[in-house]
Order: sequence, then C-alpha cells, then structure tokens
Amino acid sequence: MSFLTEAGRVTRIACTMKTAKPSSREQFVGPLVLVVVGVVIVGLIGYFGRSARKDTSSAAPPTPASAPSPAPQSDAQNRTLPARYRAADAPPNMVLAFDPLYAKGDKKAPVVLVEFSDYQCPFCARHVRETVPQIEREYVQTGKLRYAFRNYPLEAIHPQAFKAAEASLCAGEQGKFWQMHDQLFANQRALRPEDLHRHAQTIGLNVARFRQCLESGKYAGKVRQDQSDGQKVGIRGTPYFAIGYPDGNDRVKVAKIISGAYPFQSFKEAIDSLLSSRK
Repeated sequence: MSFLTEAGRVTRIACTMKTAKPSSREQFVGPLVLVVVGVVIVGLIGYFGRSARKDTSSAAPPTPASAPSPAPQSDAQNRTLPARYRAADAPPNMVLAFDPLYAKGDKKAPVVLVEFSDYQCPFCARHVRETVPQIEREYVQTGKLRYAFRNYPLEAIHPQAFKAAEASLCAGEQGKFWQMHDQLFANQRALRPEDLHRHAQTIGLNVARFRQCLESGKYAGKVRQDQSDGQKVGIRGTPYFAIGYPDGNDRVKVAKIISGAYPFQSFKEAIDSLLSSRK
C-alpha cells in the first residue's frame, strides 16, 4: 500500500464526518481531530517514504567500490628486477672488441665479460656497488675472468653521462681509469664539469692535465665509437653485458648476454657454464 492511498483513506474518513452545526463540545473536538489526522498523515508519509527508499536501495545492485588508483610510476629507476634471471644466448657469430686499457684481470683468462655502462644510470651504479665486488672476488682475482668496460651514455635521459665518460678516459691517461670509474658511480649526483675536476683531485690526478684533456674533448670520438658498437649489437639500455671467449686481438666471441643489473647469481651461472665448456 502506498502512502498516498493510506493518506487518502484517512482524508476521506475526515471528510465523511457529520456536517451538522457543531455543539460547543464538537467545536473543541473538531479542530483536535483535524490536528490528529494531520499528524497521522504526516507520519504515514514519512513511514511509507522511508519504506520506498529502503525497497529501492535493496532492489538496486550495490555500487562497487572504486578501484584504487595505481601508484604513480616515476621512471625506469623504480623497476624491480626478478631475483633469478638466466643469461640469454648471444646471436650467432657475435664478436665485440674491447680496449685493454679499460680491462682488468688476467690477460689469459678463459672468459671475458664486456660491460656497456652509463655513469649517470642508477642501475649501473647498483651493479657496481652490489655485484661487481662478488664477480671480482670469485672470478677476476682468481684468473678465471677478464672484465672490460665500454661507455654507453644515454644522453637523452642522462645529459651529464657523456662528459663523465670522457672524464674516466682522461683519468685513464694517468693510469687511474678504475679509480675514476668508482668515484663517478659513487657520486652520480655530482657530475657537472666542476664536480669532475674535484673528483680528479680526490683520486690524486694531475688536475691541470686532466682539465686540459677533458675540455679538449680528446676522447669524445672514442665514447661515440662505443655507442656505435653498442647500437650495432642491439643495446637498448644499460647496463648491458656480453660474456664469451677471447678471440684474439682484444676481442671476445660472445656466447651469453645479460641486459640489466641482475644479481650475482645470474652472472655466476653464465660464467660457470662457459668455464665448464672449456674444460
């Protein structure tokens, strides 16, 4: 029953009351009855109105809660790499050259690793900080691996990386390439020209000689060559690692590829597999 129907019924009851001339008692009771009727009508309207809303809300399907908005992603620096990653097989006949001036380890080591890296890349710094020490202890220092470095500055997103790469090569002129390498990765937020001069002083370089080398752009062409060679083998990001066997004349015949700053275990599996095949 709707509240309009019930209200109408009560109204009709009131309207059918006798219309004869009221007595004094009726003059008092009549208005009281009308007040009571009014109260009843208002109460019925409120009651049936609430019932109608309740019925409507129960009949309608519940509104699903809004899905939480995904957390904003800043950039690739926030990606989390899987804990386990197997090195990929290199394309057939893939050969890479490296400069012995920027390589460490026994020249007769049976396996060579060539890293392409960017001094402003946080993943590259993480690799240097967390993984390189383990690789050096287990493979470089034991004569099993030769570790070579090549530059691959991603200039579009790391505008200071190219000049930092030149700085490392200028430090190499004074026999301190690896010291500058470590200094730059440990200070990625301080790679402006004035910072590079300060780093040169920190690691004990002849600063005047270093400054002249850096300002002349002497090694810019070499950095460009590293970039070009990296593009030819399909590098799209840093760090990138090519692992294989020495092929004479400071070249490596690449067998395995690791693209990304993966944990030591990934490198261990790749290197061990190549060492085993040489036994």
